[in-house]
Amino acid sequence: MPVFEYTAKNATTGVIQKGTYDAPGRDDVVGYLRKNRLLLVSLREAPREIKLSLPGSGIKTRDIVIFTRQFATMINSGLPLVQSLNILAAQTESPKLKDVTRAVVYDVEAGNTLADAFSKHPTAFTQLYVNMVAAGEAGGILDTILLRLATFLEKNDKLVRKVKSAMIYPGVILTVAIGAITVLLIFVIPVFRDMFASVNAELPLPTRIVMGMSDFLKSFWPAILIGVGFLTFAFKRWYATPSGMRRVDGFMLGMPILGDVLRKSAVSRFTRTLGTLISSGVSILDGLEITAKTAGNTIIQDAIMASRSSIAGGDTIAAPLEKSGVFPPMVISMIAVGEQTGGLDEMLSKIADFYDDEVDVAVSGLLSLMEPVMILFLGVVVGGMIVAMYLPIFNLMQAVQ
Repeated sequence: MPVFEYTAKNATTGVIQKGTYDAPGRDDVVGYLRKNRLLLVSLREAPREIKLSLPGSGIKTRDIVIFTRQFATMINSGLPLVQSLNILAAQTESPKLKDVTRAVVYDVEAGNTLADAFSKHPTAFTQLYVNMVAAGEAGGILDTILLRLATFLEKNDKLVRKVKSAMIYPGVILTVAIGAITVLLIFVIPVFRDMFASVNAELPLPTRIVMGMSDFLKSFWPAILIGVGFLTFAFKRWYATPSGMRRVDGFMLGMPILGDVLRKSAVSRFTRTLGTLISSGVSILDGLEITAKTAGNTIIQDAIMASRSSIAGGDTIAAPLEKSGVFPPMVISMIAVGEQTGGLDEMLSKIADFYDDEVDVAVSGLLSLMEPVMILFLGVVVGGMIVAMYLPIFNLMQAVQ
């Protein structure tokens, strides 16, 4: 049942009262107020409580992009802010984004700025989004900022999907390999064991090893599951600590090929985010702080925050970035030139465009290398187990001959 928030005046004393009332419709609320000798001043449906636990809260990036582009078009066309938001709430296909938009409408009507209203929904609108909207409101260029935001979100989403695609293939192959090995050890190997037991022949070492693995898995699978669960839990707890996060993030960046993909994607995300913020009127100190929080890697985050401290102390951005050893020399040089010429935002955008292409090449190289490696791994492990079980049969055939 909807919840309505009302403002009413006491008919006797003239005192203004505010409250909420659960009712099927507005007429029921009006009837309730009349029974209590209250004169209705204003009435609106309260926004539903939004419980969002995961990043993005089930709202797809594509939905936010469409929302942002349509919002920019309506604002540019001269439509009032609240009317534009009501139209967006009515036509969006995402139920959660619809609820968020209605809540934003309610806050804006209550006198809040658009940025403040967005900031109440951090799982839908990031800090970067809120700061850029605030800059757009302050500068009177909200439509331009929203279009810039939509373009940024599209490119960032494309970059994230590229990196994820590099992770999916080896993950699928590894899952298939684990499943195939488990099925062989639990269901297939015991059949061979029974067959070999009737022969009473000495089994080759590879066969004994595989059969021992089968016995161990069948006898201790509850302990194995508990152990895996405990190790996973312990790793997550350790990774949640600053030292654990730095070790893992540093290890990931140091990996031969995957580290190159992660490094280039991080550079692209950093430069595009910072360039977009600076060009939108956000101060460079605020921009660096926001960019550090969206870096996705602790090592890179530390390097960006060191740059922020350097800027606050009157130095340049480039020097601490160079000391971190994370960013390529070309990036450092181009940022330094951008600082000297006053065109840092344009230079950052050029770097981001370049590294977007570099990520494409790196992902393609990773996938082309991972495919034969994973197939070889699957063939050696599964094929090796099958050969180990057939070795006694080959020995018996040779003995009969």
